[in-house]
Amino acid sequence: MSDVRFLLTGDTSLTAEFGSEISESINARIRAFNIALESSKIPGIVETVPTYRSLMIHYDPGVIQYAPLVQKLQGLLGGLDRIEIPPSEVLEIPVLYGGEMGPDLEFVAKNAKKSTKDVIKIHTSTEYLIYMLGFTPGFTYLGGMDESIATPRLKTPRVKIPAGSVGIAGSQTGVYPIDSPGGWQLIGRTPVRMYDPDRETPILPQAGQYIKFYSITKAEFDKIAAQEAKGGYTCKRHPRKEGGK
Repeated sequence: MSDVRFLLTGDTSLTAEFGSEISESINARIRAFNIALESSKIPGIVETVPTYRSLMIHYDPGVIQYAPLVQKLQGLLGGLDRIEIPPSEVLEIPVLYGGEMGPDLEFVAKNAKKSTKDVIKIHTSTEYLIYMLGFTPGFTYLGGMDESIATPRLKTPRVKIPAGSVGIAGSQTGVYPIDSPGGWQLIGRTPVRMYDPDRETPILPQAGQYIKFYSITKAEFDKIAAQEAKGGYTCKRHPRKEGGK
């Protein structure tokens, strides 16, 4: 795996770069490498952060220096094909599409030359791989969206987008976990808290999981929101079937 590059990214971190494109095959290699790294028990590793095409590795230079760490990491690459990657989990996320919750749904439909119902059907028909989290705590960068509903970003970003908003930007889709600025086209909103600092596990989604959106009514939205406010709502999860959509 000579194509893997190790790049110095700071006094206490380096990046293992596995390619130059967004693909599930590259993501699978990153996941395998992360599993191998965790199993290796290399001293001094503080944290690993997966991205679309690389894995950032934070380490303690007081325990291990850059050069010997890279040498140990290179030694892990030859065994990646033998790593058994656990089956991915699908996280089901309810979404109320359109209206006040999705003010840009009509524009997305017009841009795609489709009805709003078709856009919702297409958006809910895919299991989206969570390649990485970033931008804000728990913001999901998802892969696999149907290109037929790809839509350009807003020309002028909004100053504040409500937490839970589901958006489209180009050929990507994702969920805003907290109130924040943003330029994505908003097609709906989930009542599920993707990020809750008071929760035992603050960030709900995890890189390597898949998200499956499903459409709900206003009554269902309100019911789930009330359960979330009391800490009593749990998203459905299930193992992903091979070849799932």
